[in-house]
Amino acid sequence: MNSVMKKALRRIMRTFVLMGIDTLIINLALFLALWLRFESIFSPRYISYVEEALRLAPLATCVYIICFYFFRLYHRLWRYASIGELLSIIGATLVGTMALVSWAYFRMAPGRFPLPRSVFILWALLIVALVGASRLFWRLLREHPFSAFMRNGQAVLIVGAGDAGAMVARELFSRNGEMRPIGFVDDDPLKQGRRLYGLPVLGTREDIPRLVEQFGVEEIIIAMPSVRGRVIREIVEICHGTGARLRILPGMYDLIEGKVKVDPIREVQIEDILGREPVKVDLQAIAGYLSGEVVLITGAGGSIGSELCRQVASFQPKLLVLLGRGENSIYEIQYELSSSFPGVKLAQVIADVRDYAAIDHTFRKYRPTVVFHAAAHKHVPLMEVNPAEAVKNNVVGTWVVAQAANKYKSKIFILISTDKAVNPTSIMGASKRVAEMIVQYMSKKSSTRFAAVRFGNVLGSRGSVVPLFRRQIAQGGPVTVTHPEMTRYFMTIPEAVQLVIQAGALARGGEIFVLDMGEPVKIVDLARNMIILSGYEPEEDIKIVFTGIRPGEKLHEELFTAEERIDTTSHERILIAHPEEIDEVSLENFLRLVSKPDWKPEMAEVEEALRMVLPEFRVQKGYKKVQVG
Repeated sequence: MNSVMKKALRRIMRTFVLMGIDTLIINLALFLALWLRFESIFSPRYISYVEEALRLAPLATCVYIICFYFFRLYHRLWRYASIGELLSIIGATLVGTMALVSWAYFRMAPGRFPLPRSVFILWALLIVALVGASRLFWRLLREHPFSAFMRNGQAVLIVGAGDAGAMVARELFSRNGEMRPIGFVDDDPLKQGRRLYGLPVLGTREDIPRLVEQFGVEEIIIAMPSVRGRVIREIVEICHGTGARLRILPGMYDLIEGKVKVDPIREVQIEDILGREPVKVDLQAIAGYLSGEVVLITGAGGSIGSELCRQVASFQPKLLVLLGRGENSIYEIQYELSSSFPGVKLAQVIADVRDYAAIDHTFRKYRPTVVFHAAAHKHVPLMEVNPAEAVKNNVVGTWVVAQAANKYKSKIFILISTDKAVNPTSIMGASKRVAEMIVQYMSKKSSTRFAAVRFGNVLGSRGSVVPLFRRQIAQGGPVTVTHPEMTRYFMTIPEAVQLVIQAGALARGGEIFVLDMGEPVKIVDLARNMIILSGYEPEEDIKIVFTGIRPGEKLHEELFTAEERIDTTSHERILIAHPEEIDEVSLENFLRLVSKPDWKPEMAEVEEALRMVLPEFRVQKGYKKVQVG
């Protein structure tokens, strides 16, 4: 007998066992109802009711069993029984009782009830109580705290005595001896001394080191999926040095990315420390402007571009055009999308966004109605030594794609910008600010809704500091940080892309949308936390070395200039910046200059050209190496 047949046989046997239990319960409930109704006194004048009950019992059993079957009470996993299962029991019993009462009144004893009406009511209530108790018994047996304390599994402390903490406790109780939850910690003073699932709230987060030592805690689970990253960071610091393994219940972004499968508890990651409130998007508005449309994404093989492809594909566009210069990255995202979204039609274009003929041909062939322009050079120090390339790719590329969007009457054009475009001190930042100016310029002259979205660093993107730190830690250090006071804004890639797509739904033309990046993070704190999460001691196991600020870098990034007026939008995480009016003549002259095929300037010439449109622009030359004692 193969495994499939064995499983089927077990299901059939389980169903018959449950039916047998229910048969006993239905008949027991009937005689208990008679016993309660007649106060346990079965005098001769009540014998007739007992006889009627015996006549009714076989039919009643069949009726209730049939109702239970159609309400799928024999198809449920009762180890997870909850309010939903109880409601199903009530519904099935109610339907069965109504059918039984109707048959008894009209067919068994026409015009009268064979049993007092109160017996039918008591009978139904007892069936609900006894069937419910029989189903909940298994869960109670598995989850009762007493059974957990009898185990020899590793001691676990749960941080957070809310809904998530309760879910973790239930999960641990069901693991058959693997883990032994000893209680909760929670900073809410109203929860101190209380119990949840029989487990005590033992103190606040400051008590964690004491509790680890007192109870021999081997694992700490953080069950606060919606708190800010600052709180997680503080808990990680408190737990560091206790010797206990630290894990976490994931937040919303893991669900978005599909990371959470069977086991919802995982290791703490750097994204948890930097996290914010989960992003809520208006799916109806997004679907309204993407579904059934031809969507073009430039830079489709990059970190942001490829995530844009994934999320846009989920809204079922008519056609998704993947445009990029690197053939391997375009092939990889095309292959992934073909597997994940087989119903979405794809087109792959290998082209340089600066190539006017290639871009014009692409727009003429596919007629995209929505354009996300993510193609850009973004590495600040690298662009300082290749300034002309930064301007040509980020400025000329944006100008070429924007002109094509206007020419072929695309509905929406969204530029992916950066916080480095605010008061730029690098060639890269200045080139992206000029790209924003192109969006402002085109919005005044086109029926296409041009807009830009400005945000900071994204975790895990190519060139990001997080992959660099991971490589350095894996190599045993040192971890290199440019300056002890340097801060940056961080956001996860899926979170940033969700807000970019949402901004597209809000665009009316000319806006520079700015994403709420939360609190800036000190890079040295990020380095220390990554070392701790990797299981090492900062400065002892892994050294942190300060190398000095590189050319073009700032100590602190900004999201707005002092001159920009800020407005809110209907989305709490998206703001609108209103920059000063641009000098259109200067911008046109600048674009004519940098668009010349033979424009191959040195650094000084690039800076001078950029000052045509950004008069205050000066490149930050970098600082010498910082010595920190």
